[in-house]
Amino acid sequence: MTSLTKKNAKYSWSPNCEEAFQSLKRSLTTAPVLAQPDVMKPFDVYCDASRNGLGCVLMQEGRVVAYASRQLRKHEANYPTHDLELAAVVHALKIWKHYLLGNTCHIYTDHKSLKYTLTQPELNMRQRRWLELIKDYDMEIHYHPGKANVVADALSRRAHCNVIEAQPTVRVLCFEVDEIELPTEQLAELYNLIIEPTVKEQIITTQKQDKGMAFIREVVPKDMELRKRILDKAHTSMFTIHPGSNKMYQDLKQKFWWTRMKREIAKYVSECDVCQRIKADHLKPAGMLQPLEVPAWKWENIHMDFIVGLPLTQKGCDSIWVVIDRFTKAAHFLPVKTTYLAKQYAELYISRILALHGVPQTITSDRGSLFVLRFWEHLQTALGTTLIHSSAYHPQTSGQVERVNQILEDMLRACALTYSTKWDECLPLAEFTYNNSYQKSLEMAPFEALYGRRCRTPLNWSAPGERITFGPDLVTQAEEQVKLIHSNLKRAQSRQKSYSDKRRRPLVFEVGDHVYLQASPMKGVHRFGVKGKLAPRCVGPFKITEQCRPVAYRIELPPHLAAVHDVFHVSQLKKCLRVPKEAVDTSQIQIEPDLTYEERPIKILDQKQRTTRRRTINFYKVQWSNHSEERATWEQEEYLQTKYPGFLSTTAIVHNHLNSGSYSKPYATHYLRI
Repeated sequence: MTSLTKKNAKYSWSPNCEEAFQSLKRSLTTAPVLAQPDVMKPFDVYCDASRNGLGCVLMQEGRVVAYASRQLRKHEANYPTHDLELAAVVHALKIWKHYLLGNTCHIYTDHKSLKYTLTQPELNMRQRRWLELIKDYDMEIHYHPGKANVVADALSRRAHCNVIEAQPTVRVLCFEVDEIELPTEQLAELYNLIIEPTVKEQIITTQKQDKGMAFIREVVPKDMELRKRILDKAHTSMFTIHPGSNKMYQDLKQKFWWTRMKREIAKYVSECDVCQRIKADHLKPAGMLQPLEVPAWKWENIHMDFIVGLPLTQKGCDSIWVVIDRFTKAAHFLPVKTTYLAKQYAELYISRILALHGVPQTITSDRGSLFVLRFWEHLQTALGTTLIHSSAYHPQTSGQVERVNQILEDMLRACALTYSTKWDECLPLAEFTYNNSYQKSLEMAPFEALYGRRCRTPLNWSAPGERITFGPDLVTQAEEQVKLIHSNLKRAQSRQKSYSDKRRRPLVFEVGDHVYLQASPMKGVHRFGVKGKLAPRCVGPFKITEQCRPVAYRIELPPHLAAVHDVFHVSQLKKCLRVPKEAVDTSQIQIEPDLTYEERPIKILDQKQRTTRRRTINFYKVQWSNHSEERATWEQEEYLQTKYPGFLSTTAIVHNHLNSGSYSKPYATHYLRI
């Protein structure tokens, strides 16, 4: 009917127009109940546009007040998408001007660039004209995804399909065949088309005539032992090799069926001991961030750590002792030797830390060899200092000192690359540079937090007429600065926790639960005759005996691991869903107190040579401790002499004749770090 209102259009009232008119009457007389507008409350307008028309919905407090839509005019069909979406907004403002003018309204559109229309620097003439209209309204444009803008989107589009009612062909033919006047032969063929069964019907009929039964899938009775045997065979076979629950279900459902089959398969796979120990978790790291309490004063709580493995200097130093104040972030970098005794570390601590800043209340560190010595513990106890150690293999507890270690290493690399100097010569200036640099969490430099102002440098001399504070004002200023630092640190911790917790997940265990310990092999080391990547990801399971902190648990370790600290962070643990009846005997592998282990060669099974252009290389097939000959590996003579001196000279070659051949097993060294 809209086409009849166009200029110079010929008026012709067709049956389609009559049907559209009647449909419009029905729609108007059976309209949905709309909400009465309240001009004292804000309005929400949802707009959308398409190449067919514009659609708008006026809402208030989640209820529809009015609908509006119209077809596009000829010139509007050439508008770009941005202008077309803006035209929908203008259409809504014009048609509901009596509601929106002078009232607060929120415009929602699925075209995100409309949010910046009011601040866009360059506009065409059409947009400028519309902008003059938009500025008269107290409105704000919001982005609303298209898939959520259902109503306005439907109003702006044309229905492209209608419901088609169809009747079965056979039924129609049965009714009309008798009315067709055809020769007898053709009529017989037509009847055959009607009554000839389909292929599916033929199969069903044939199966009914079989003497036996036609099996499609076997129904497994409610025999738990039988079902377990089926699941074991489908999961642990060499032709399946521990598939996931979905893959296993897709394979089994082709032949078997029983009630709650998929649920039982998922439970079986989740409780498989091998799968729990070898498969990776594609989850966020466990354990929410637990920031340490902000100290009350300067140098009352400190962090300690070592940077080791540095090039040897002329003075024999090869490590750096890093000491940091948790409150002011001030740090001391002390060059040391790995051969220092505990007494020498104590003398250095007293002369460089205690003499300058007094006795701290707490010292937070990892479980390095120095920090767990009895001499060091007795010294700090005598001084009145409490030692706080991180949980096993969780350096994030001392995350602040780890970050400072990274910054210091970068500065030393830059000095070595730029000035070609030794690292110990750059260390004093590196300490000064770090302490005089701005810290985001403090919102000032550590020197400024410690002494009240930043230290002067050739690049930062005090300006003439600098105000200097004396007397009571100095004390007041110091107190205010401590309060400011405390507030800044609290705010920084809150910000860091909110960022970190978005990438973490909570994980809670109960006392008595069994857990696995996450394990990762050292790089470049063999294990069980193969590369370390093929080693189990977890060891255990072990029983939880105590919850020490919100994210730390004490576990019951076997006797041969008594020297290992038994408190672990929750990120190192993985819940054991079913404790195996025969737990894996970890004592077969000689694990050191630091949770590393090494496999040693015990037997030479075979020998061969490989000749190159320049030399002849000897290879030995070595069997490793705790493993059979099938796990033997071929190793070079040079490697064996370097890694295991004396092994070749004291071990004879044992020939093992199997399958008409001489076979031997190579050796491998293995390390596992939890």
